Amino acid sequence: MSQRWEPQTPRDFAVMDVLRAIRALGDAMDRMHSGMKGDMDMNATDIAALRMLIMREQRGQAVSPHDLADHLRISTASTTKLLDRLTLSGHLERRPHPHDRRARIVVLTDASRSEFYQHFGERLRAMRGVTEQFGDDELTVITRFMLELSAALDPE
Repeated sequence: MSQRWEPQTPRDFAVMDVLRAIRALGDAMDRMHSGMKGDMDMNATDIAALRMLIMREQRGQAVSPHDLADHLRISTASTTKLLDRLTLSGHLERRPHPHDRRARIVVLTDASRSEFYQHFGERLRAMRGVTEQFGDDELTVITRFMLELSAALDPE
């Protein structure tokens, strides 16, 4: 049985502060997503799908059902159920791929995009406001830290 780690040095205490801050951020993200799920009457996977579609749309990238399944790490059958549910509720549409008519892409409806930004827009503005307090060099370090931490927690 391993012993509980106790900070000893100033560096140890600084690391503990970072770990506590990460936990606080995780808790805040959980509460935010829980609120959005309730407000939008969706489950966590539905919200994650919309978030992915918003991000890819902002980059001008088309999203296939396979892309969605890979991102969410769900089976083909679960992806089909998800797409059926979100299409039926008016959040997405399946369309022919613009370059390969045999393939399909998934796009947000205007109503879904509007609803998502209505619920998430204020929080996004608040997050941007926090980032504006830091200089470019600091943001580079923060970005590297967050990406490396994400990769450590989710190495796939």
